[in-house]
Amino acid sequence: MLGKGKAGWGIYDIGFPFLIPPKSLNFLTTKFHLQGFKNPNPPILHFNNLHSPPWDSSPDSGKTRTGASFHDLRMADQEDDFQMALRMSMQNSPPEPKRSKPRDADSPAEESSEVKTRRLQRELMASAAEKRMLYARASSPSPPSPAPAASPVSVSRLDLEANVVMKDRELGAELSAEEAKQLFSMVFGAEVTKGILAQWSNQGIRFSPDPETSMGLVQHEGGPCGVLAAIQALVLKYLLFYPDRLGKGAPNRHHNLGSRTLSSSHCVASTNFSSLSEDAKARALLRSMGEILFSCGSNKRAVVATLSVIGDDVARFGGSKDEVIAKSLEGLSIESAADLHKVLRVKTYTTEESVLQGLESVIPVFRSRMGALLFLISALLSRGLDLIQADRDDPSLPLVTAPFGHASQEIVNLLLSGQAVPNVFDGNMDLGGGMSLKGISRTVEVGFLTLLESLNFCKVGHHLKCPRWPIWVVGSESHYTVLFAPDTNVQDENELEGRESQIRKAFDAQDQSGGGGFISVEGFHQVLRETDVKVPSDKVDLLCSTGFIVWSEFWQVILDLDKTMGGLKDSTGLMGKKVFDLYHFNGIAKSDLNGSQVNSGGETPVQRPRLTKLRVSVPPRWTTEEYMTDVSVSSSANESKEISKPEPPQHAPLVDCIRTRWPRAVCNWVGDAPSIV
Repeated sequence: MLGKGKAGWGIYDIGFPFLIPPKSLNFLTTKFHLQGFKNPNPPILHFNNLHSPPWDSSPDSGKTRTGASFHDLRMADQEDDFQMALRMSMQNSPPEPKRSKPRDADSPAEESSEVKTRRLQRELMASAAEKRMLYARASSPSPPSPAPAASPVSVSRLDLEANVVMKDRELGAELSAEEAKQLFSMVFGAEVTKGILAQWSNQGIRFSPDPETSMGLVQHEGGPCGVLAAIQALVLKYLLFYPDRLGKGAPNRHHNLGSRTLSSSHCVASTNFSSLSEDAKARALLRSMGEILFSCGSNKRAVVATLSVIGDDVARFGGSKDEVIAKSLEGLSIESAADLHKVLRVKTYTTEESVLQGLESVIPVFRSRMGALLFLISALLSRGLDLIQADRDDPSLPLVTAPFGHASQEIVNLLLSGQAVPNVFDGNMDLGGGMSLKGISRTVEVGFLTLLESLNFCKVGHHLKCPRWPIWVVGSESHYTVLFAPDTNVQDENELEGRESQIRKAFDAQDQSGGGGFISVEGFHQVLRETDVKVPSDKVDLLCSTGFIVWSEFWQVILDLDKTMGGLKDSTGLMGKKVFDLYHFNGIAKSDLNGSQVNSGGETPVQRPRLTKLRVSVPPRWTTEEYMTDVSVSSSANESKEISKPEPPQHAPLVDCIRTRWPRAVCNWVGDAPSIV
């Protein structure tokens, strides 16, 4: 209770007098705090938790907190004390306080120097303790204690101000208006349509409720599929190959991820996706998002973007967090840089463990309709806007492409490799005259295949085509999906593939056509020297007769050339044969006749994401016709065994993508053809 006792003005009935000089009360009118002592560390007395104890000595607190505890404060007293404080702030001398007991007539009129010294010491100690308390609350806020009913003027406004301060600290900092403008322009450009903005503002990061595709992220809107597919690929890495390591701690990146070699670590993962627990999927998602963001930040930092409109609605309203956040986002639209600046908040983390904790605290926001856009923004800010522009060949173009709002190759490459480069070949391509094109600089965790390579529009390099794990984002003209194998042996190269990779790598190093598949005569002779291939002179003359050498013609010569001369001619017909399974996931909900529901009117297709299993056979010879006449297959132990004649090959655009990785692949599946659109 506020009053004046023997020791002077202060707060009483709290176990000890908390002294406040009269002049200090003037600041109460503006901040609703009792502060303003004439010393270097003014104390701050908060009213937002009237039932909290004056100290906390629990082992989890880590610090001793000192503060005032009001036990029997009545609402009327609070109102009167507040009004009294306002009157005091407008007078030169303090008025008579309202008290239930008369003032002590024996109170000294003037403090001695010793009393004043002790009082100032207590004030300094209380100030320091109060600052420690505020720091502890900001660092690790404890669950709020139930607050008693109080005057809306004296208590609720104080609570609101404290909550606003704490909310801002938890959500992070604002971007400057200039940064928000640069970010919005970089992503959407100056002429973005409302339709594209709506696509990117209505896609959350959520798992499929369907048991058979429960490991997959569902896509409802066109556009953000590139973001979802990249996250999906990393989620599958953890679900397939780290099921026992989805604990709460941060992964040891160097041990878990970087140490695996394709030839020494064989793994066959379970594909019983219906048995996955919600916790395992949630942990895989958190780790995947954290790994991507940390990779974008050069493994030094990660930035997590969220929204200020979320605030403390989860604490104030009932219902699930997802429902409350969905309600908070009603009416929110991002149509300009100003809209983005108004609601965006960002927080930077410098360790993998801290970013996992940060993501976990806001994961309901990423499940909301703004999730895909917020994750893209997080990745861009983790990399840094200036570095993003430096990665690109043409920084003037928006990252979200017109007219359909698809994620550009730069976005996909950023999420897969940590750099927003626009090309899919390895390294940089020198065009001469100081100009070059930027490609993928290192081996990635999960890779990328594209239908455009089968159409000779580009050439995917070894880094993306042969990632550390057998998982690939698959690009078509308008959509991104995911292809994966549960057996890591599909990445292992047999004798034929190893030799082909060696020769193709040397050939591509001389290819200055941007992946067109042809090289100069001078480059061709360099390839022959590097690979130790001894092509007869008559065939060399034939290959060089046009002034350039095409890969397909050169490769056919290699296949017909004896092994003693550096070729791959094999009379047994066994070298290079392999059979394995692939799975293809398309996150867009489509009609699936394979999962039809039967009702009185007949079968009704189920609307759900699509997961298709493909049986892939890679023949040892160049043509499919030769393969169909051969019935023997070589096992991994180089032992031959008889198998039944394969089913006739099936075709879909996905098969063309698969053949960019395994050129002679023959694919079969049951039911509907896999769709990459």
